[in-house]
Amino acid sequence: MAEKKKFLLRIDEKIYAALEKWAADELRSINAQIEFLLTDALKKSGRMPQRDEENKDNPTNPNP
Repeated sequence: MAEKKKFLLRIDEKIYAALEKWAADELRSINAQIEFLLTDALKKSGRMPQRDEENKDNPTNPNP
């Protein structure tokens, strides 16, 4: 598994509370929920980088 980058995030307390409840509803930590939402937004916008170069060259990968 790739090493995760650590950074400080300042966020409005109302947004944090809503994310915390959403994360609990989906049995995720707040960090996992934020990462899930960011990943989903990146995929939907077509900006999600490839995990590694091998995926681009693998003909069996349906999502290069």
